[in-house]
Amino acid sequence: MKDLRVRWNVLVIFLALATAPACQLLSANNSSNQRQSSGLTLSNGSLDFGNVVVGGNKTLTVTVINNTSSGVTLVSAAVSKAEFSLTSPSMPATIAAGQSLPLSISFTPSSTGSASAKITIETDSPTPEIVLPLSANGVPAGQLSANPLTITFGNVKVGDSATQTETFTNSGGSDLTISQATVSGAGFQITGLTLPLTLTPGQSTNFSVVFTPKTSGSASGTITATGSASLSSFAVHLLRTGFNRGKTHTNDTTETVTVDMSGMGTAPGLLAVAPTSLSFGNVQVGTSQSQAATLTNSGGTSVTISQATTTGAGFSLSGLSLPLTLAAGQSTNFNVTFAPQSTGSVTGNIAILSDASNPTLNLPLSGTGVAAGSLTANPSSLSFGNVQIGSNSTLSETVTNSGGSSVTISQATATGAGFSVSGLSLPLTLTAGQSKTFSVVFAPSSAGSVSGNLAIISNGSNPTLNIPLSGTGVTAGALGANPSSLSFGSVQIGNNSTLSETLTNTGGSSVTITQATTTGAGFSTSGLSLPLTLTAGQSKTFSVAFAPSSAGSVSGNLAIISNGSNPTLNVPLSGTGVAPGALTANQRTQEFGVRVALGATSGGIVRLVLGRAAVLAVLGVAIGIVGALAMSRALQAI
Repeated sequence: MKDLRVRWNVLVIFLALATAPACQLLSANNSSNQRQSSGLTLSNGSLDFGNVVVGGNKTLTVTVINNTSSGVTLVSAAVSKAEFSLTSPSMPATIAAGQSLPLSISFTPSSTGSASAKITIETDSPTPEIVLPLSANGVPAGQLSANPLTITFGNVKVGDSATQTETFTNSGGSDLTISQATVSGAGFQITGLTLPLTLTPGQSTNFSVVFTPKTSGSASGTITATGSASLSSFAVHLLRTGFNRGKTHTNDTTETVTVDMSGMGTAPGLLAVAPTSLSFGNVQVGTSQSQAATLTNSGGTSVTISQATTTGAGFSLSGLSLPLTLAAGQSTNFNVTFAPQSTGSVTGNIAILSDASNPTLNLPLSGTGVAAGSLTANPSSLSFGNVQIGSNSTLSETVTNSGGSSVTISQATATGAGFSVSGLSLPLTLTAGQSKTFSVVFAPSSAGSVSGNLAIISNGSNPTLNIPLSGTGVTAGALGANPSSLSFGSVQIGNNSTLSETLTNTGGSSVTITQATTTGAGFSTSGLSLPLTLTAGQSKTFSVAFAPSSAGSVSGNLAIISNGSNPTLNVPLSGTGVAPGALTANQRTQEFGVRVALGATSGGIVRLVLGRAAVLAVLGVAIGIVGALAMSRALQAI
């Protein structure tokens, strides 16, 4: 088809060019006959180019006639505006006597709007100057526009068709040929548009767009049209306006316009239910639970519901008055109730009958009848044992819904001096099998055993759950020492003596011993690993040793540090360090003799020990003997 158009365009242009000189000559002769004068004359007094597309060009021809008997030379030609130009012949040019010469003048607009100029030709004839006025109008190229640019068909039943009108317009200033219009999108087509189609400036054409959905659901598509100023249109224009004028475009323009289309294919009436099934879960026997459901006609035509049948023990339907007609897209709500009469799981169904494309719509139902909720406690009672007055003890308690339906706890009351509850925010609902752990506190304010009770009030099958409470308030722990002091007596230096000491917690609560410090030279403890905790009445026996390093009596102390009511317990310590055993002698003077006393040490070594007096006596006797001898020798010398 494209090759055929090209060949036709070439043929038309060829015929136009072939016949142009004859037509021009005929025109020139006619003009010459009408305007006989001496010198040079023009076949036209002015040239009007009419509308010319901006960016293209148009060429017109005027003939210069030599009416003289000799040749004439056209020396030069000047154009007053750049958009106009003399394309042929080249200057200078000679015209023989009685002959004529065609001049080709071109107009190439650079902008839209009217333009005027003149061309002045200088000659060597008696008519030295020829002036030709020029006029033209620059117009935009042919422009293809569509109205509307978006076509929306809305809902169209599958198998039916919907039609809308579309208009193409040449909103430009030159002829426009629509060569192609392509349709995309399932179900869309166009009718009444025969192509190729040429539209003159401002001309419009109407055609139909049809949407015929084959399936339900949204659909979209486009119409894409392509237009251009073709050579064949120029050739037709040449034939219409005569061969003394020519028209060419240096560049053809191409215009493309796109029209968006959308529609919704709708099936015949179609019922849908939301939710698609109903599950009631656990429902206590003797009570009921209701849920809502919605019926919607999601098709494209009306639906009439004629019947709704419910099956399954305990299920019932309300709020659906039949028969009922739903228009396309319309909805209605209804309620389904489950009221079990016995425990156990139950299944059922609601069958909805209509004239829709799905004549039977099923809504599955399920639920479980359960026994009433019941609370249990773990542990079933709480015993706090001994708790020191002024402090407190906390135990955990857990209540569990062991029944089949929810239980709401509304109250928890603790009785008995010093008992309280924490961590239980009421009201509290426990579902079947759910548990809650909280704290019970015993803070005695006086000594002695206390009994109490925690009453849990609920709407369960056992509305009051009792948890017995017990505890004993005891005084603070206190340490006692037995014996209250330790006396080691005499202990030989280098030896040691060990005594036992017993610490007893005489209070009502535990006592922790953190430190045991001895003072006094030679005293120490053993067998007491610290820190040490003694419960009420508990005792601990350990050792205290005395190992003197020098003779003499020693006193000290054992300080027991604890968190008892008597934080420092002092146990006085005492002992005497003595030297090892020694020999002694009583002094007796008997002439020169010396009596000595022999003593045996504990180690079995015999030592001679002289008393102080004996030593002095011996020394006196020795001195006396020495003096007597000296005196005797002196007398002998005389």
